[in-house]
Amino acid sequence: MRPIWKLDPVPVAGTPFEPGRRRQVIIVGAGLTGLATALMLAREGRDVAVVEAGEVGELASGGNTGKVSLLQGSTLSTLRRHHPAGLVRAYAEANRDGAQWLTDTADELGVPYSRRAAYSYAQTAEGVETVRAELDAAIEAGLPARRVEPDLLAQSPFPIVDAVALDDQAAIDPQQLLTALARAYLEAGGVLHTGVRVTRAHAAPRGAVETTAGYAEADQVVLATGTPIIDRGLYFAKVRGLRSSCVAFATDAPLPEGLYLSVDGATKSVRSITPADGPAAAAQLIVGGNGFPVGRSPSPSSCIDELIAWTREHFPGAEPVAAWSAQDYQSHDLIPFVGAMPRGLGRIRFATGYAKWGLTNAPAAALRIVAEIQKVPRRDRPGWMNTISTRFTVPADLARGGVENLKVGWEAASGWLGAQTVPVPVRRPHEGEGVVANRAGYPVGISTVEGRTRAVGAVCPHMGGVLQWNDAERSWDCPLHASRFTAEGRRIEGPALCDLTRLPRVPGEEIEDAEAAASARQSRSAG
Repeated sequence: MRPIWKLDPVPVAGTPFEPGRRRQVIIVGAGLTGLATALMLAREGRDVAVVEAGEVGELASGGNTGKVSLLQGSTLSTLRRHHPAGLVRAYAEANRDGAQWLTDTADELGVPYSRRAAYSYAQTAEGVETVRAELDAAIEAGLPARRVEPDLLAQSPFPIVDAVALDDQAAIDPQQLLTALARAYLEAGGVLHTGVRVTRAHAAPRGAVETTAGYAEADQVVLATGTPIIDRGLYFAKVRGLRSSCVAFATDAPLPEGLYLSVDGATKSVRSITPADGPAAAAQLIVGGNGFPVGRSPSPSSCIDELIAWTREHFPGAEPVAAWSAQDYQSHDLIPFVGAMPRGLGRIRFATGYAKWGLTNAPAAALRIVAEIQKVPRRDRPGWMNTISTRFTVPADLARGGVENLKVGWEAASGWLGAQTVPVPVRRPHEGEGVVANRAGYPVGISTVEGRTRAVGAVCPHMGGVLQWNDAERSWDCPLHASRFTAEGRRIEGPALCDLTRLPRVPGEEIEDAEAAASARQSRSAG
């Protein structure tokens, strides 16, 4: 499943990792947070190395919808419901600075984008009150939002009952942006190591990382990894991992010009792709949504199927060109966590909790991390940095976190109980299927992908959650804290640090090929 932005990849060449090399800054992750931070620091003359397990834009940064917007569904009104106006305004200002940095840098590097109006819309009458609340919260936060006139709503090809709009937002090809950032960073003297996984970060006796290619030290380590790969601060329990799907379509149907996101019902995100901001020859429309907590959907592929059916209903003749999913993390108080890692001696910094709005929150996080590394006095920083860094937790945040952790506990218990109900041997899974079975009291994950059946330990090495099969991406996903693994057990993302235990072979007593068994029985009967 490759995003539309990656159908014709243009890789950025890295250089071999240098074990034992000391740097001023090591950044883990070549997504938007990591590359923005790296570019800013390299241009300030810092000795910076970026270490990435995959390629540039491997995960969420290269797999989003390409919307750069300060109007984010019902985010502002949800924040305002439980927090003071000053915090909501600070969040909006942080996103405004992040968006400004992104578009200014795109202009400098020659990355095209288009200006659009963004819309938060109600699909049904039940969402009208949310639209009104979002308008009020946006205006209070200093954004020039406006209510959409009813006659304009009637022109939409898909159901819109009410909507609030914010003009002059942007649509961009995120992978093209990331590629340009990586090249600019290298031109500024930075070093990029791709295909090297960081397995641990240390603060003492000095800042350092352990990797699959060796050990390296740094004055500062920045974890730009979606969620921190170390458990200091217990941030894995303060955020929840969410996945959303996207489908790109080729269509001759009339297309909406704006950036749309629903505030009620099953989420629908809609945007067109124009020659100014993406690969228009491949597709003209992106529809996303139908999100779910990682590892807790019975069938992620059905979420994609529903997006396709919805699009064909409202855009006749639309044909899928690409389908993909991406993962992000939402903090329990809806504000990203950014800054120094607790008990990190000021040597480890991180960012997480963008809640699927990384194109604005990631550059904002980079601006703050750079200000801290450069030791910019608090009085000389933008006001939003200080406001967000001193935010406080309210009962609603605690309640939201409590509910999520109750769900985690339930998933932990039910996963182990459920695995006990499927003893081996089991039928060999059909292509694209996976099943968790009980082998002497231990959950084993068995799947068939590209004709090969594999068995792995189905227990997440992070906190012991029993993994669930993702039938869309053919991966093993953890319903506790959102770690994910390939069918053969290789770690993809999340707080887990190592791969799954791989069984050296698929034991005959564990997986029964139903057809072969039936054939053998027939042969014995004939004999």
